Amino acid sequence: MAQLADEPRSARLKRVVVGRPMASGELDETLLPKWLALPIFASDPLSSVAYATEAALVVLVAASAAAAHFVFPISLGIAALLAIVVLSYRQTVRVYESSGGAYVVAKENLGKTPSLIAAAALLTDYVLTVAVSVAAGVLALTSAVTALRGHELTLSLACVVLIALANLRGVKEAGVLFALPTYAFVASIFALIGTGLARCATGGCPQAVVPHPLASGVGTVTTFVVLRAFASGSTALTGVEAIANGVNAFRRPHGRNAAATLGILGASAITMFVGVSWLAVHMHARPTATGTPSVLSEIARATFPSSSALGFMYWIVQVLTLAVLVLAANTSYQGFPRLAALLARDRFFARQFTNLGDRLVFSNGILVLTGIACALLWIYDASVDSLIHLYVIGVFTAFTISQAGMVRYWWRGRDPGWRHRLAINAVGASATGLVTAIVIWTKFAEGAWLVTVAIPLIVLGCLGVNRHYRRFSRRLIAGIGAVRAAREPTNEVLLCVDSIDVATEGALWYARKIHQGGLRALLLPGRHTDPGIRPRWWDFAQSEPRLEVLPCDEGRRHAVLEEVWALPRGECDFVTVVVPEQFKRQSLLSAAGRASFRLKLRLLSEPGVVVTDVPAVTPHRGPEGHVPERLAVRVLLSDVHAGSLRALNYAESLGVEDTRAVSFALDDDDSKRFLGAYRRAGVMMPLDLSSAPYRDIGTPLLSYIRELTADGETVVNIVMPEIVVRGWARLLHNQRALYIKRLLLFERHVILSSVPYQLFR
Repeated sequence: MAQLADEPRSARLKRVVVGRPMASGELDETLLPKWLALPIFASDPLSSVAYATEAALVVLVAASAAAAHFVFPISLGIAALLAIVVLSYRQTVRVYESSGGAYVVAKENLGKTPSLIAAAALLTDYVLTVAVSVAAGVLALTSAVTALRGHELTLSLACVVLIALANLRGVKEAGVLFALPTYAFVASIFALIGTGLARCATGGCPQAVVPHPLASGVGTVTTFVVLRAFASGSTALTGVEAIANGVNAFRRPHGRNAAATLGILGASAITMFVGVSWLAVHMHARPTATGTPSVLSEIARATFPSSSALGFMYWIVQVLTLAVLVLAANTSYQGFPRLAALLARDRFFARQFTNLGDRLVFSNGILVLTGIACALLWIYDASVDSLIHLYVIGVFTAFTISQAGMVRYWWRGRDPGWRHRLAINAVGASATGLVTAIVIWTKFAEGAWLVTVAIPLIVLGCLGVNRHYRRFSRRLIAGIGAVRAAREPTNEVLLCVDSIDVATEGALWYARKIHQGGLRALLLPGRHTDPGIRPRWWDFAQSEPRLEVLPCDEGRRHAVLEEVWALPRGECDFVTVVVPEQFKRQSLLSAAGRASFRLKLRLLSEPGVVVTDVPAVTPHRGPEGHVPERLAVRVLLSDVHAGSLRALNYAESLGVEDTRAVSFALDDDDSKRFLGAYRRAGVMMPLDLSSAPYRDIGTPLLSYIRELTADGETVVNIVMPEIVVRGWARLLHNQRALYIKRLLLFERHVILSSVPYQLFR
């Protein structure tokens, strides 16, 4: 991609951290082969062997010292459940090749509310997967390196940030980075299990050393205890859903490759989990009161004692456990952004989540997941014991809804062989539903209540966002007729003045270019206003327009607002407030702290008012005495609706001969959609439609503008529609408008006009 010569330092730093931008047409190059998809999507369930057995043992040992041996039959039950879930999802991904996740399956077969419950459950699980996996990985590190104990939180936060940066560079790049540690971990666990079984078969099982063992109870092992242990050990199933959510990231045929990867995942995870549980029972590995060393660390030390030739294998197991547990969070970095994008596409999340970043990943989802996971780690001090109680509910809720949706799918379709497929998904739905009930029952008081409360709150939030977007869409569509029927617009121009400088010189030239008979210059006196400004203005403006001094007893904003309120405004009557701003240097922080910024922000909420910013970056205080020759007006559009049509009407009211609409299409489909809407709206203004293959319109927009201003005698007035809302809805709109404003604020020979369209009236 052609880079602008004066690309800012922040953009260059982004290139170093994230990498070169990739065009939308390169998406197929990011599709994953099975060998690379496995570590990307399955590192979470593969890594759960490091803590799932221990989670069940904690519950059993706390009840009775003699209960530890129950962990093996419980593990067999969990393994059977994992096999059922994997088999069920293999059917799902073959049917839903774009996305076989619980949200999509439930939406198409069960309806809106069940699909949102599934989505909310998965979102909470993805966040907790990052927090638990990273905290468990750091626990493996501190089990081996005691000097690092007490720094778990700092290490955990650093690991999350590194994983986020890796994912911002792209899915394929993250997979290559994570593949070696994941496969090495699987090999090391198989070596651990094989060596342990061989030693048990030949000379008796070595016994684990358990420093500071967890205090044991003296009661009996009740059904409730067994169910609690089963619920805790079911963390082994987390992450299976990610493959179904990311089916379209696999190479074609998507469904078949995803199903094959699920099969490999299931066989590997079951073998490792059952093997580690068997060794834990026969080597008498037990949880410790401090949480370190872990049960897996005890098994590895007993199997590979430091005095043996294989003693180095202990460190290999520990290092790889740390690596794969930290990388297990990567499963969530594939699932969370994709699910958030699906919700945003259906208008249940802010639409910014649908935006692909420079590396064809959903960058906003990655950043939000990172922020929430870091907050959880900070709140719970990176404690695995505290975080684990929040785990599992979300994923099993999603499992149950997804499998129930597939039962409905087979029942309605009744394709050949539907009965046995329905039976498989029915067994999966029943089994995971039972586990969901068990988890809620056994873990509610221990912290699971937080997730139980969070899920309905997320659902309500999604419904609120959807309701807003539907109302917003109806308003914009309904307003098209009113804008079309409006009479020829009028435009009254108010020029705000507080000094005579380069910016004011440019603003006066612009105001004279666009006014159609109604131009007033308003002096807003302040503490630093030159007392001799009025006679200087007479010479500077050559008597017209006359400078009117406004009383600013109640502040400059109120003074301007009173003038605006006194003028007729509406669909056809515009008031343009021209605000000159002179800067000594390019500083967004300085611009945001100015009184003029607050004035512009307030004026955007006034119906019929257009805010025009005329900036100048120069150390000179006085006017330069040179004005440009030509003014070109460009209306920047991203869609065709009442707000954009109103901006077009306003641009025509300026009476500038060189007036055109301009839009940037992200791809061919986007281009066809926009052209169709533009023609259907009956817009007669000439249109320049350019491409933005890298999804960032900043670079092509600057290139377009600089072609027009290259002669130094042309100023471009960018007219931009801006949707104005209030309250929390501001988060759902105008991100693009804010970006354009930041981008063009210090661009030479550019004047920016915001044409607001209020949706709170």
